[in-house]
Amino acid sequence: MKKVAEEKSEIDSRYRAPALEKGIDVLELLATEARPMTLTAIVNRLERSHGELFRMVQVLEFRGYIEQDPSNEGYRLTDRLFSLGMQQPRTRNLIEAALPVMRQLASSVGQSCHLALHTQGEMVVVARMESSEQLGFSVRVGYRRPLVQAASGMVLYAFQPEDVRRRWESLLNPQLPETELAAFRAHADEIREREVELTPSKFVAGVTDISAPVMRGGMAAAALTVPYLKKLQPSISPKETGELVRVAAAQISEQLVEGDSRV
Repeated sequence: MKKVAEEKSEIDSRYRAPALEKGIDVLELLATEARPMTLTAIVNRLERSHGELFRMVQVLEFRGYIEQDPSNEGYRLTDRLFSLGMQQPRTRNLIEAALPVMRQLASSVGQSCHLALHTQGEMVVVARMESSEQLGFSVRVGYRRPLVQAASGMVLYAFQPEDVRRRWESLLNPQLPETELAAFRAHADEIREREVELTPSKFVAGVTDISAPVMRGGMAAAALTVPYLKKLQPSISPKETGELVRVAAAQISEQLVEGDSRV
């Protein structure tokens, strides 16, 4: 038993890079915070000394990964990490295939739409198309929410194999109680059956989130979503919009081939 513990300790130490870990800790902390954090707050949360993190924060700011908020001298993430991820051909070409379809969808329904991917137990918006009308509701690129709190997240989860679902569940923060997790799984199965999700927004009154999967290789590569804004003048119904979203997502899916290096 002692030998096993020693071997494990040796392996762990082999993959340690203390300076790099400090930088990653800072980035991951700021990614979870809605408001900028001062250096003192970062030091306290990470339970490290001021001297350990002062130089690290300076370097991250110099390299453009974090920036100071002029209102309270706190630090926040820039979009540099997001931009680096968007340069990957797999994501870039998915967006290139989706944008023309999204433009047509936005024009057809008179609403905005966006494309979301999964990352670390959350959905994140990677592309959007504004409404063709003067009035509409949209979310910014980079917007993210836990999977369980957004229609896009539910759709992404619903169209995954069981092993991927379980892995994504382990990334949820906070973890769901068993009863809520069971309800989440059951709802995902319902979405999978009807191939589209229509649900009132959990964050904006008067908005219905309508989402369908963009499929590749039998799994959802992305979720195409219309945040449907109820308007007083006559307009296309949520049910009709749902069908158009489903068709648009299928059109994007047709351009994505399993194993294709473009996506």
